[in-house]
Amino acid sequence: MGVLAAGQQASAQAAKNVASDSHEGITISVEPWIHASNYKEKFPKKSPFTGGVVGLHLTIKNNGDESVKVDLQRIRLLLILGEENRQELIPLSADDVADAVLLKGGKDPTQRRNPLPMPVGKPNPSRDKNWTDLRNDCQNASIPSAVVAAHSSINGLVYFDLRSEWDLLQNAKLYVPNLVTMGTNTPLSYFEIDLGHGVEN
Repeated sequence: MGVLAAGQQASAQAAKNVASDSHEGITISVEPWIHASNYKEKFPKKSPFTGGVVGLHLTIKNNGDESVKVDLQRIRLLLILGEENRQELIPLSADDVADAVLLKGGKDPTQRRNPLPMPVGKPNPSRDKNWTDLRNDCQNASIPSAVVAAHSSINGLVYFDLRSEWDLLQNAKLYVPNLVTMGTNTPLSYFEIDLGHGVEN
């Protein structure tokens, strides 16, 4: 009974931490992974959490009759730091996450960022087997496809570098634009999902 009760409690806690929005037949749910335990199953060795990177677990459900394409690269994490201070974070690639965790190259997430960072262009000797393993784990746990078939769903992680400042999520929104139906090429309205209630302890 104890195991069952614990499982029910964990399920209730998970449901409490999920923020979602629905329109035009699409539902996007977001669960911020802000505890080390969230990552244990998919990251048996190093995890994004240890490098200050948050994984937002997205589930995109398509209840419509057409497949929908999501522009994953245009997803943004909006940090509301004050009335006149809003910052946009771009999602990290699997390579970026491995760099942040193992090479400790992160920056203050609230500082303004150049829109087009200049590539260094030389291989990093620190990218060893541990780096490759973590990069592969990140890739495997991320959203597997940009296309959500009709009457189906996809899920996976989107990564953002918060430098372990998890409290920033209490005043954050996830912005998901550029959804388009595949058959008729019809643009759908953007999603802006308030994550504040999804990070309660």
